[in-house]
Amino acid sequence: VQLVESGGGLVQPGGSLTLSCSISTNGVRVDAIGWFRQASGKDPEGIACMRSSDGKPVYADSEEGRFTISADNARNTAYLQMNSLKIEGTGVYFCAVDRWLSGSCTLRESAYNDWGQGTQVTVSS
Repeated sequence: VQLVESGGGLVQPGGSLTLSCSISTNGVRVDAIGWFRQASGKDPEGIACMRSSDGKPVYADSEEGRFTISADNARNTAYLQMNSLKIEGTGVYFCAVDRWLSGSCTLRESAYNDWGQGTQVTVSS
């Protein structure tokens, strides 16, 4: 599985940005897609995930209502729309896939099998 993120950049506090994740599965099963953020010097934190079977999302409490995860199966692409961005939203954003899911998707990093290289998002005035 290969994942390539894009769409990062510099945005002012309160602004919006949409990240894309192009996914090449090569026939591998993908049960869930997740988005993670890694701030400088910190471990990655899960911010949103979506179950492939029905699109059911799960969001971190800090992002609920501001972020939206979605996917376009025809384009093999997942998205993370981010609104009302905060300075603490700065970091490298990664998409990842979970190949074997039981129940709802999880924001736990260790559950994900394949990761992209990440895209930098900087929230600053």
